[in-house]
Amino acid sequence: MTFLRRTPVIAALLAGFTCSVTAFPGGQQQFFGGNNNYDYYDPASNQPAEFYWSRLRYTARTDSYGGGGYGYGGYGYGYGFASWSRDYPKADRQFLMAMKRLTRIEGRPTEQVVDLDHDDDVRPVANEFPGRSIDNYPWVYAVQVANWTFTDQEAKRLHDYLLKGGFLMVDDFHGTADWDRFMNGMRMVFPDRPIEDLQDNDEIFHVLYDIGQRFQIPGEQYVVTGRTYEKDGYVPKWRAIRDDKGRIMVAICHNMHLGDAWEWADMPEYPEKFASMAFRIGLDYIMYGMTH
Repeated sequence: MTFLRRTPVIAALLAGFTCSVTAFPGGQQQFFGGNNNYDYYDPASNQPAEFYWSRLRYTARTDSYGGGGYGYGGYGYGYGFASWSRDYPKADRQFLMAMKRLTRIEGRPTEQVVDLDHDDDVRPVANEFPGRSIDNYPWVYAVQVANWTFTDQEAKRLHDYLLKGGFLMVDDFHGTADWDRFMNGMRMVFPDRPIEDLQDNDEIFHVLYDIGQRFQIPGEQYVVTGRTYEKDGYVPKWRAIRDDKGRIMVAICHNMHLGDAWEWADMPEYPEKFASMAFRIGLDYIMYGMTH
């Protein structure tokens, strides 16, 4: 069995926090060195680091919807229409660039896709972005979780992963119906653990940044509609599932879309206040997950 390992991390803020066009000069083309091929994977980046940004690849429900959205991630690497890859990989890489700029965490510059049915002794398919066992990555991000589904074996693996010390952040699902669909999968993992609403004074909001009053973080659709909400998800919900010692194992961002805020932080029309809050939340969640 693979056991999770954490490396001590020393994090420090740089002077100020600006996640607007100033923070990401020149838009996405300059930001990615003039290469807009987001499917590009650099094997040289696969080197030891303090932190690996990991995204959960899951099997979507047969009646899933909304996988494409506005981002580049409507299509996974050889996996077709895939809701797990919403905003991927641009959101992930822009977040990693912000983390490098704003902290001293030594993170790998590219993202890692992880699977619940992938073992270290399984070779990735040629030319596919290499999947890896979730057990090697203590912090994982998942999106469009109203669409996820698990086999019994996958649910048990996620259950064991979280109880061993893993941390899961879920994002980008909206409204009552999405919540019920999310819970159908979550109850396969934890049938009985309560879900609580996080308060402003909860430790997770004060690990790196002191985040007081929070507000709803909308997707890129805000630029067109002026609405911060989608479907009937009018009120943002910051929720969590804890282990027996009170450690947050699952951080739930419901009625929000932080991934879009990261992805479109270099978009002049997308408000800076939303992007800044999204980066602060993400960095606090990472620091919490790596130190608890």
